[in-house]
Amino acid sequence: MPDLLLELFSEEIPARMQRRAAQDLQRLITTHLAEAGLSHGAGRAFATPRRLTLALADLPEMTPERVEERKGPRVDAPEKALEGFLRSTGLSKEDLVARDDKKGQVWFATITSPGRPAADIVTEAVEQAVRNFPWPKSMRWGTGSLRWVRPLHKILCILHDATGHRIVPIDIDGITSGDRTEGHRFLAPEPFHVSDFDGYQAGLKKAFVMLDPAERANKIARDAAALADGIGAQLIEDKGLLAEVAGLVEWPVVLMGKIDAQFRDLPPEVLRTSMREHQKFFSVQSNDGRIERFITVANTVTADDGATILQGNGKVLTARLSDAKFFWENDLRTVRDGGMAALAEPLKQVTFHNKLGSQWERIERIAVLARDLAPAVGADPNAAVQAARVAKADLSSEMVYEFPELQGVMGRYYAQHAVLTAEIANACQAHYAPLGPSDHVPTEPVSIAVSLAEKLDILIGFWAIDEKPTGSKDPFALRRAALGVIRTVLENGLRLRLADAAQKHELQVVADLPTEMGQLVKSAVESLPGGKDAMESARNSPFGEMLEELFLQDKLSQFDSKVPDLLGFFADRLKAYLRDQGVRHDVIQACFDLGGQDDLVLLVNRVHALQTFLGTEDGANLLAGQKRASNILTIEEKKDGVEYSGAPDVKFAEQEEERALFRALDSAEPAIAQTIETEDFSAAMAQMATLRAPIDLFFGKVTVNAENSIVRRNRLCLLNRIREVMNQVAIWDAIER
Repeated sequence: MPDLLLELFSEEIPARMQRRAAQDLQRLITTHLAEAGLSHGAGRAFATPRRLTLALADLPEMTPERVEERKGPRVDAPEKALEGFLRSTGLSKEDLVARDDKKGQVWFATITSPGRPAADIVTEAVEQAVRNFPWPKSMRWGTGSLRWVRPLHKILCILHDATGHRIVPIDIDGITSGDRTEGHRFLAPEPFHVSDFDGYQAGLKKAFVMLDPAERANKIARDAAALADGIGAQLIEDKGLLAEVAGLVEWPVVLMGKIDAQFRDLPPEVLRTSMREHQKFFSVQSNDGRIERFITVANTVTADDGATILQGNGKVLTARLSDAKFFWENDLRTVRDGGMAALAEPLKQVTFHNKLGSQWERIERIAVLARDLAPAVGADPNAAVQAARVAKADLSSEMVYEFPELQGVMGRYYAQHAVLTAEIANACQAHYAPLGPSDHVPTEPVSIAVSLAEKLDILIGFWAIDEKPTGSKDPFALRRAALGVIRTVLENGLRLRLADAAQKHELQVVADLPTEMGQLVKSAVESLPGGKDAMESARNSPFGEMLEELFLQDKLSQFDSKVPDLLGFFADRLKAYLRDQGVRHDVIQACFDLGGQDDLVLLVNRVHALQTFLGTEDGANLLAGQKRASNILTIEEKKDGVEYSGAPDVKFAEQEEERALFRALDSAEPAIAQTIETEDFSAAMAQMATLRAPIDLFFGKVTVNAENSIVRRNRLCLLNRIREVMNQVAIWDAIER
């Protein structure tokens, strides 16, 4: 069985597109082959800067003959229906067979399709793939109509087996297929013949081309680490840059150069970012933490062992780092002359969102919320306010304007130069965290207060203006913000009531909105003692008493709070977070359905205790008993048209099993309530376990629907009491068996 080798040879393909392009080539070709009935064995796809390659093993010479039976119209159908069926099958009436069907006699046609040569199908597959390739960006060149990411020069396409190879004929806009390819553009540009994949890969390597991107990346990483180790330094790992650089070269040659001494005092993050973004250089860190050298990857071998390349790269790097040094010194001058306030001053003119005001106004709201959250997270309120007011000052710096990814990092350096405390400086960087699922959460109290305030403010603000995520669209990263709040609260074990914090802050956000509701809230606040000064007072002192007074005076009865909906959003994010940790979705829902579950630490403790309990024999059997009680109760209430929610009376119990269940519930109910009050959910589950045996005995010995209507009603109310006692822990009806 022959193997297929396909290479599409072009000008340089952008590194960011190569991996996906190799996958798309394999998908397009194999899909077409499968649809045509041509099977194949293992497949591999590769990409270098100048070629996409696909190798498929074990293609048959021909597709198998296909026999298809197709059902037609009824025998007594109009003649035109039969004519249309015959045209679609390419047969005559004599070729049809009449058979009995549910609706009478029906015509059936048997269509035999002969096998097709593999080469013909491959030709079609390649042409279709090339003409419909899903490049993010493509171009036309010359007079042809073909679009490709860069000009396509050659197509190598062969089928090869033990007897030799043959070219699969392809002609796309004058680009014809062959069995020749080229090696490295400069080191081995002469074409060479290819007869199979092994010879192709070996020939490329001889011609200074490493076909496999993983091999190129491994060589770069290995050689770079060796160069750094040779001078007693350490290569700073950067997987993203490694993958990108491996897509820029076909024959990687790793070189190490020095950074000019005048730039070595720049923050390491500035050096790394500048070299990475502008030059695609790796950073080499000395034992003292300074970055004094860089690694570059050339695409060629030179007689001077790369000295000329390093010299040229050094000149370009000097120009880039000179810009960075200029930005750094200008920013420091601003901080020295006017402190962080001077650095932040331009943010008054920067719009955060046209409905939510400027960055400065947002910072002021964050400061208010950080102050209110500070006691709950163990932070000093004044420090939290100060940190919140400087945390985003670096957004107006020249350095962050040039390198936006350094926001927060530069804020920490500028705060240090402004001689602010370490906890405030650290908050400038840490308040953005976590930026992703693997990122660390802030752990210092001031950083936690500012981080939570920043994320809650953006969530509350966008909920207030009805800009919530929809479907897959989340332009303001609100899902990430909610997950950041959840992780920060849980991983720091914070006892924080999200509803209280959100409701207090929502009024301040809405009061700043130029809307009718904003005017309503603002007027309500200003109506309190102190007049218009009340609004400013609200911003500079805890808002709780003022909020309570407004509701007591019924001055916010028209206020449409979005906090309940926002808490539902948090619930969905928490469900996803816990599901990723192996927690059952129905257990999470059962705890959420209790309502008021905005203390995330308490909620998660309850969820874990319940899931553990359900994994025991007692838990599984108790769930079965509860389901039985709930189902009977639901059926009988629907049939009778009443709710059996009254208190059952033990005096109507006729059997010992009933009285035993009464005693068990009387004992368990206060015990469960007490353990929940002390937040000992494991003990609560242990108390729940005591109900298993009496419930099992009750259902085993007692007939709920007794003939005596009083006894029947009492027993149904007893079932309801089982549900109520168990629902102290969670809403068990939400749990799946």
